Amino acid sequence: MLYLDNHATTPCDPAVVQTMLPYFEQSYANPSSTAHGAGREAAEAVDRAREQIATLVGAQAGELIFTSGATESNNIAILGLAKGSESGRRRIVTTAIEHKAVLGPCKELSRQGMDVVVLPVDEEGQIDLDAAEDAINENTLLVSVQAANNEIGTIQPVAEMARLTHDKGALIHCDAAQAVGKVPVDVNEWDVDLMSVSAHKFYGPKGVGALYIRGGPYSMPLKPLVIGGGQERQLRAGTLNVPGIVGFGEACELCRRWLPDEARRISMLRDRLENEILARVEGAWRNGPLEGRLPGNSSLTFPEIDADALIINTPDLAISTGSACTSGAPEPSHVLLAIGLRREDAGSTIRIGVGRFNNEEEVSLAADSILKALGRLSRLRVG
Repeated sequence: MLYLDNHATTPCDPAVVQTMLPYFEQSYANPSSTAHGAGREAAEAVDRAREQIATLVGAQAGELIFTSGATESNNIAILGLAKGSESGRRRIVTTAIEHKAVLGPCKELSRQGMDVVVLPVDEEGQIDLDAAEDAINENTLLVSVQAANNEIGTIQPVAEMARLTHDKGALIHCDAAQAVGKVPVDVNEWDVDLMSVSAHKFYGPKGVGALYIRGGPYSMPLKPLVIGGGQERQLRAGTLNVPGIVGFGEACELCRRWLPDEARRISMLRDRLENEILARVEGAWRNGPLEGRLPGNSSLTFPEIDADALIINTPDLAISTGSACTSGAPEPSHVLLAIGLRREDAGSTIRIGVGRFNNEEEVSLAADSILKALGRLSRLRVG
């Protein structure tokens, strides 16, 4: 099977796996057990990884806390701030194409009586900055905007949103799960206050992520969602996942070294795949911007074709209909509806994610497989 679902998750890089193995087999102590050498060794490994992650995103090591992934980081940022703030501000602003790990906490706050404003996007998935400026006011506590969309790849103007947010004295959170390791990310250039990261989106292990907090956990009124031993500066309790954290750090180190060249190569592969398909399928189209999207992202719509049937007819490929968190749901993608697709066209859309371990031969084979499947299923003309 050719794996082309790198937005859902990426394979762990072999170098990452090798870096993690000693922390399963030899250096397996609890990093909070610093009374003995084995615990201190584990703690030092965590500190090294924290530095590696911070370096990739332009942060200070003390501004990162470890979590189980971006979903938990998003929840701490949104719910933890709402729970801890005594400012009296009651508005949360987000966008219509955020991941469910952002929209879900926002809906929960709406049920609790907070004023949640969901900003529209244009047909390429870009935030309407005029609508954002109107929505962000002196009652706004937090603005949450993703760095890049997990379905159509759109990269958002985070720095511009930060400026609008700070002009009103509010805080800005960025879900950067899809962006880190794929495009340059710098928390200082973007001027974000909070940012969520997941290791498994850029060739690290699953089950580990981080929340960036400008100035560190004590700099803003965040309340923990999990109460326990007080690890991670009293904000996120629980024994640290040392092997996962070490792998997270190594994945960041590899991306720091390879990112510009890797992004160019993956973009070329993605473009070749798209061009081979779209040149031969009359009436099909690409979703999202041609420029200003993630290097490996491709969202393609084939009118009158059932996307699930297309995937069934390409058993040699790992592709998807959209976010792994909503695939298989009876409702069409909220992202595709937000950019103006009809429900039936949303149901005719596949998502392809090209990644580090794909090559030219594979993308040609994938294009051929999709074209053959369309020929079997389609009323579209496949040349």
